[in-house]
Amino acid sequence: MYTLLRNFLFLFGPEQAHHISMKLLKLGCSFPIIRQMIARQFTPADKPVTAFGIRFRNQIGLGAGFDKNAKYLRELEALGFGCVEIGTVTPKAQDGNERPRLFRLPADKALINRMGFNNEGVEAVAKRLRKWREKKHVLVIGGNIGKNKVTPNNDAWMDYEICFNELHPYVDYFVVNVSSPNTPGLRELQEKESLRKILTNLQCLNDEKTVKKPILLKIAPDLTREQLDDVVNLALEIELDGIVATNTTISRAGLRTPSVEVEKMGAGGLSGAPVRSRSTEVVEYLFRKSNGKLPIIASGGIFVAADAREKLRAGASLIQVWTGFIYEGPGILKNICRGQ
Repeated sequence: MYTLLRNFLFLFGPEQAHHISMKLLKLGCSFPIIRQMIARQFTPADKPVTAFGIRFRNQIGLGAGFDKNAKYLRELEALGFGCVEIGTVTPKAQDGNERPRLFRLPADKALINRMGFNNEGVEAVAKRLRKWREKKHVLVIGGNIGKNKVTPNNDAWMDYEICFNELHPYVDYFVVNVSSPNTPGLRELQEKESLRKILTNLQCLNDEKTVKKPILLKIAPDLTREQLDDVVNLALEIELDGIVATNTTISRAGLRTPSVEVEKMGAGGLSGAPVRSRSTEVVEYLFRKSNGKLPIIASGGIFVAADAREKLRAGASLIQVWTGFIYEGPGILKNICRGQ
């Protein structure tokens, strides 16, 4: 059934298809009886797991970038996700990069995106999340935060501070995104001392709150072993709550899609099946290097149950889907849970 729907949606550009499908899902979920039918069809049986002090109804989350502005939480809750990561959210609203900026590579079961942190800004997102929390929903929400494109790297820590303070009452955990390849210079913030400045400031802010929220760091799959060592050492030193591994890659190695087509798509982060192996390598390395002391959310190339098992065996506590959700559809959750 989803194959037919996907074929229809793939007639449209990727961004347009995303908006069409989510608006249709939102319309359906506006009727309680249809929302209940959707939940019965797609929500897997609860398999609770606890990570960084939070109880998740299952191990499968939806990665950041799908619901940037927290507009579809009710709908994604009905599909059965164990958690949904909103964002990336920046202090000020920004349009992101020029279109087209999202491309499909069906032969590789992959996407290339250079969205550029397009979002409505932290105030608008916080307002929406406040209304969501007033309705006593129990879906675990992660807040993925970043810096505005115009903010110099030296001042980036202030952008993360603004987003942290605004979203703190409404999200269950935070993910610091310094690894997107689509904001100029952002990945430079993955260097140890830049990270230290951002993360220690957030840790201090967190210590002042009545209720502390876990803080995780999202890293790129393109880091060298030495850079991964720096990440682990710093995370253990400042007692970071966990790592999200990994973001998209700038590599184009081993693709089946003709290189001429890939070159036409231009710059951006590659996600999906081609990232699976490298993502798993990074998860495994982080787990071993930290002696299992750092909870890891694994992201990258998860389509079927075997992909999920691979990440969990490598040391992940939780997994996130994104591109797999696009290609496999909402049935991906039940399929993964059945195969675990």
